[in-house]
Amino acid sequence: MSTPNRLIEATQELLWERGYVGTSPKAIQQRAGAGQGSMYHHFSGKPELALAAITRTSEEMRRTAGRLLDGPGSAYERIAAYLLRERDVLRGCPVGRLTMDPDVIADDELRAPLDDTLDWLHGRIAAIVQEGVDGGEFTPGTDPGPVAAAVVATVQGGYVLARASGSPAAFDRAVEGLLTLLAARGPQI
Repeated sequence: MSTPNRLIEATQELLWERGYVGTSPKAIQQRAGAGQGSMYHHFSGKPELALAAITRTSEEMRRTAGRLLDGPGSAYERIAAYLLRERDVLRGCPVGRLTMDPDVIADDELRAPLDDTLDWLHGRIAAIVQEGVDGGEFTPGTDPGPVAAAVVATVQGGYVLARASGSPAAFDRAVEGLLTLLAARGPQI
């Protein structure tokens, strides 16, 4: 792996574990096995490196979610695949954790990839819900926007509840409840 990639990967991990303030250039260099000169040869400083790491984290989340949301199956099955995918629930969502970092959120440039990713996720899920409405899978007149918002909120809130309780069961219950509600949105006979 190239030095810039090692630096970005180390920064991704440290931002997830420690947040922006807790991620020092020295810690990045140590985790990446790179010297100070190497770091500053490839990046102007911590803000540029953090932006590269946040951008990569956001891109990885989109790829992972996209594989499931764009996969085979009905609208319900694709949303369920996204909700039920294997996760390290107690570690939390790397994008969601960054949205709770006041230093990241206060910086428009650092926040932009996170906003774009969450907007993409909401939009993709809303489009799938609309496919389900159009195909008769969900109740006619279902508004896809609020349903998509509930899916995103359930995942992000599920991470928070699981971390707070120290058990993935809280996440699992939230997902199970949402899937029950989505199944109930099926056409009424």
